[in-house]
Amino acid sequence: MPSEIHQAFAHPEARASATSDAMADRISLRDHIVEAEIGAFQQERGRRQRLCFSIVVEVTPPGRPADDDVDRILSYDKVTEAIALELAAERVNLLETLAERIAARVLAEPQARRIFVRIEKLDRGPGALGVEIVRARRASARAVPEGQAVPHPVVVYLANSAIGSPHLAALIDEFETGGAPLILCTGLPEQPRPAAAARLVQRRIDLLALEQNAWVLAGRDPRCVVVDTRTELDWAMKHGRISVWAPSKIVLDAAEGPEADPEDAVQLALWFARLMEARELVTVGIPAPVSAEPPARAHPGGGAGGAPRP
Repeated sequence: MPSEIHQAFAHPEARASATSDAMADRISLRDHIVEAEIGAFQQERGRRQRLCFSIVVEVTPPGRPADDDVDRILSYDKVTEAIALELAAERVNLLETLAERIAARVLAEPQARRIFVRIEKLDRGPGALGVEIVRARRASARAVPEGQAVPHPVVVYLANSAIGSPHLAALIDEFETGGAPLILCTGLPEQPRPAAAARLVQRRIDLLALEQNAWVLAGRDPRCVVVDTRTELDWAMKHGRISVWAPSKIVLDAAEGPEADPEDAVQLALWFARLMEARELVTVGIPAPVSAEPPARAHPGGGAGGAPRP
């Protein structure tokens, strides 16, 4: 038992050596410390903490001598790059999720056979809190995942005047016939919202208010489905479904969140359009923001009679 406990807390390199069926070539990254925002608890939001990464990758030996050629081996940079890319992709709640994504990214490299990933939080208590996973390359796995065409949606911001318009269905018909995937965004509802002294608390309240308005829109047209994750958005775009964006999760989980507050919902929609690599942002019932990427324009019909409201 003592030897097993020692092995459990040993560096992943020792674990790899102890559990390998045969001698294997390995590359390792030890005690690589990065600051990031991560965690499922509320007190972990809005603050960065130190993460310590220790990673060992078992690699397929080259069929012939490497001849001191960096292009013929799995570079350490691929490991540190996997960490950086996954941390930048989106904010995650669980170390387990981050470890899985890093492992999958490294195992996509042709030389990688098996990976040991240990991630520890250094600032959550007197000791290090962490997870460790071991993943092997599946025999059927592709060395490099085949790329798929990235859908470029049209993001449409609907002011309250458009949401309440009797012509809403015809307006959605018009955008749907354009052929591009369609994602709808809303502004804040007209009803008063609770007020909080703390800015971050008010931000959460306002994001939830945006989501309430998204449900109001979805209730007015059965084609519209409220969606709050990138996975659901991607699925809907690939299957020709109309999504109404519920912003809380994507905004709060973003590695680099929007500078715009929910009260400036048009700018928030513009940030979202850039995140989704939209072909354009169209506003209905309110002027379009100035933007070159993606291009933004106001719908000429305005979507409803009367004075437009955000």
